[in-house]
Amino acid sequence: MRIHFISIGGSAMHNLALSLLDNGHHITGSDDEIFEPSKSRLKANGLLPEKMGWFEENITPDIEAIVLGMHAKGDNPELLKAEKLGLKIYSYPEFLYEQSKNKTRVVIGGSHGKTTITSMILHVMKYHNIDIDYMVGAQLEGFDRMVYLTDHNDFILLEGDEYLSSALDRRPKFHLYKANIALLSGIAWDHINVFKTYENYVDQFKEFIETMVPGGLLVYNEEDPEVKRIVEETSHSIKKYPYTTPVYTQDEEGVYLETDEGDIRLEIFGKHNLQNLAGAKLICQSMGVSEDEFYEAISSFKGASKRLELLAENDSTIVFKDFAHSPSKVKATTDAVKEKFPQKKNLACLELHTYSSLNAEFLHLYKGALDSADEAVVFYSPHAVEIKKLKEVTREQIAEAFERDDLIIYTDPAEFKSFLFEKDLTDTALLFMSSGNYGGLDLEEVKALVK
Repeated sequence: MRIHFISIGGSAMHNLALSLLDNGHHITGSDDEIFEPSKSRLKANGLLPEKMGWFEENITPDIEAIVLGMHAKGDNPELLKAEKLGLKIYSYPEFLYEQSKNKTRVVIGGSHGKTTITSMILHVMKYHNIDIDYMVGAQLEGFDRMVYLTDHNDFILLEGDEYLSSALDRRPKFHLYKANIALLSGIAWDHINVFKTYENYVDQFKEFIETMVPGGLLVYNEEDPEVKRIVEETSHSIKKYPYTTPVYTQDEEGVYLETDEGDIRLEIFGKHNLQNLAGAKLICQSMGVSEDEFYEAISSFKGASKRLELLAENDSTIVFKDFAHSPSKVKATTDAVKEKFPQKKNLACLELHTYSSLNAEFLHLYKGALDSADEAVVFYSPHAVEIKKLKEVTREQIAEAFERDDLIIYTDPAEFKSFLFEKDLTDTALLFMSSGNYGGLDLEEVKALVK
């Protein structure tokens, strides 16, 4: 097929483009700005646009499919030209469904944990040389692509994002996959720029259950009260399998999972990760992997990229970076580090970077999120608030929201860096949580602090 990507530079979009190129399709694409690593990967495969921007002449009648990314707006000139020509236009998830409608679709959903659970399942499948199609939201060790499509595999594993599909399609992405097998890890209000109320956000997960193929199988986290409620309330004709956090012990040397065959040492840590593991096990079993095979493989899983990623360590200090930004993720990540390293000083640095986290009406949900840290720092950029056209957020509002009298707040990147680099990090577990970069902080310089 001849396929054109409008907004080819996105993390998921460029991976899909590369996968389709590998399968022999003719791929073109455009974008107004492309960052690394997308830029280098597209260039290496001959897919980097010659010039940045949107150009009507890119859209010709011989194009068989347009894949429209979320970054592209409704008035995009290439989109308007495609509509005028009557070309077939797909959102990203719509196109993935079209490519997998004859496969068994396994969809991992939830406000938190879905990337880790998807990564765990892929790790197990790769360990046992089981070939499946997939789409995951993070670059994984041992995998060249975040998207892999074939004509022959029976299963496709999809990370099910609840965010909107495209400028034309305002449905949450995971509604479009029509799952045969699904997992729900937890529900905690997010994307408040789209889902204005908590109730509206929860409704998206209710509807996700209803989009499942009748007779399908739903694995769900019984310890999440909202997930438990909506799963038990549904009258949809599906099989339901709950999971809970398995029994485990841990110390600074490692985490040990209790099984019928004895304790298994893991590379990951924290209650939330162990909970994710329990869900991943049930999904793998539904895909034909035995419990023993799962345990054998999962013992070597080191985690998804940007999820409690170990940046540096020495005999005294250890540094982690995590993508956590929503209140529930921040709490789970901070708690995990403190539980793993109770004898170390836990210094947690959170950047408020997303639309939701910088919204004054949302801030109160962070109450208690950093309580397990011995010292807590919040960084945010007033400029980012301005760019997102939000109401001004003050230091006082942040301090009040977290309800922590000793909370340290920075708005200037240079001041935050000075604080960090002048800090005695002896016997410290340092945790960075952000989907941004703290106003330009070079993490390589941070690594150098603990060499």
